[in-house]
Amino acid sequence: MMLEILYQDDVIVAVNKPAGMLVHRSWLDRHETQFVMQTLRDQIGKLVYPIHRLDRPTSGVLLFALSSEIANSLCLQFENKQVEKSYLAVVRGYLTGVEQINYPLKIQLDKIADKFAQEDKEPQEAITDYEGLKTVEMPYSVGRYPTSRYSLVRLIPHTGRKHQLRRHMKHIFHPILGDTQYGDLHQNRALSEHIGVKRLMLHAEVLKFIHPITQQSICVKAGLDEQWLKLFEQFGW
Repeated sequence: MMLEILYQDDVIVAVNKPAGMLVHRSWLDRHETQFVMQTLRDQIGKLVYPIHRLDRPTSGVLLFALSSEIANSLCLQFENKQVEKSYLAVVRGYLTGVEQINYPLKIQLDKIADKFAQEDKEPQEAITDYEGLKTVEMPYSVGRYPTSRYSLVRLIPHTGRKHQLRRHMKHIFHPILGDTQYGDLHQNRALSEHIGVKRLMLHAEVLKFIHPITQQSICVKAGLDEQWLKLFEQFGW
């Protein structure tokens, strides 16, 4: 399998991560065989250093450094909130306008990896901006309503909590379609049956950062995959 390279120079490389692919090897997913890091390393013949991560079911812009010094410098930009990220999501119901969700999130511990961590930490600040882009009403029924309503939204996280966008959309009762953990299982099933879409509808569309060597602003954009395009076609977007 070949990854789509969105940007590459002597010190950094950005790819369009496919949905369903893990960023790197993890002992929590021992049976997995394909990882973005190893695939990219083999593809470009160089070691790559991850700067940030995307959840396994999320697609889109994923940035790597080609040395540990560059990785450290880019990681600092993420920590200091100098990086701009924007995502596209398809959510349940009509969501329009421009708003900010400011809702602290409890630290989510991993059952195996964090079994000795403190359970009772204070929730952490979590802020997401959203902008409603498009809406559609589809002629099939889910639950008690005769039709199904969906919205396309742009999400801009200002903090980087675990599953922040997915949890924030659930919090405002507009869960992301295809989200098996925080979403609406009936809606997910309907989307799969009527539209043929079986993935989490969350895509890291744009990543803007300062180039660690040239100090120029770099903006990397990732195109949408077949399932997104299929959904857009069916929804008339």
